[in-house]
Amino acid sequence: MERNKTERLWTHLHSLIILSQQGSFTAAAKRLNISKATVSLRITELEKSLGVKLVHRTTRSIQLTDAGQQLVKQTQGAYQHINSELKNIESHAHHPRGLLRVTAPVALTQQYLIPALPDFLRRYPEIHIELEAEDRIHSLSSEGFDLAVRHTKEVSDTLVAWQLTETYPLLVASPTYLKQHAAIEHPSDLHQHDLLHYPRQKNTSSRWSFVPLDDHDQEPVSIPIQPRFAINNSQMLAEMAKADLGIALVPDFSAQSGLKQGSLRPVLPHWQVLGHFGTAIYAVRPYAARTPQSVHLLVQFLRQLFSEQGFAQIRKKPPLPDSADH
Repeated sequence: MERNKTERLWTHLHSLIILSQQGSFTAAAKRLNISKATVSLRITELEKSLGVKLVHRTTRSIQLTDAGQQLVKQTQGAYQHINSELKNIESHAHHPRGLLRVTAPVALTQQYLIPALPDFLRRYPEIHIELEAEDRIHSLSSEGFDLAVRHTKEVSDTLVAWQLTETYPLLVASPTYLKQHAAIEHPSDLHQHDLLHYPRQKNTSSRWSFVPLDDHDQEPVSIPIQPRFAINNSQMLAEMAKADLGIALVPDFSAQSGLKQGSLRPVLPHWQVLGHFGTAIYAVRPYAARTPQSVHLLVQFLRQLFSEQGFAQIRKKPPLPDSADH
């Protein structure tokens, strides 16, 4: 292929890579900030130039052909490297600048990131942030994210990670609910109560497991539950608990404001819930030889943000043994 022709198709090849990552022409166009028709035209021109079909199109979906998959596999690493180097150069300008694509869980975004990020953006006016709030775990490198905030138990070895804070699961209920219902002294007493649950997997039985705070070597107490209400958002669970609907199992960061304001109270405070939620909040990014200055600045800002929240002060305790995820 002639050199000029090859260089002309670089943007077309990049569009194919983004299309393979996003899974649709509409999503690829949004990612590239161009029209859907332009993406389609680039793919068509690339196919004509190479003389081979790269994408199977239907009215509902797209699928790369074997040739398309091979082309993406062999070239996307180079584009990722170029993008990384451009960000590195841009971020080392005299003033921190550039676009940061960030993803974070919905509850953490609503409760902590959105109230805090205006201060960061005012502090660094040439840094731009594109934040995607979603609980789905993204493939950071393939979907073009510079940083992810994750609430998890462990981080993949393929990622660079900064721990922002430790977190713990808590049982909480409103003062009104606790006043109107039977006392709770032991996890087995939960059978008498309405429970508000964060479902982890569909069509599986739900259990909550506990050990005493002062005796982690004791055999865990495991309680099968039938939730009165379930939703995969911890902030909304806390709101349902505030509405006197039952006892909610939520991470401490979703209960903190209610506990401080008195609209929530801890349940079984001398027992530790095992597993269910992550044990820490991390900032993570794909591995690269250098980390852009803008990423460093955002990580430092998030560390300060979460250190000021005092999650660990809600319930101080020693670390749990590895068996905690029963």
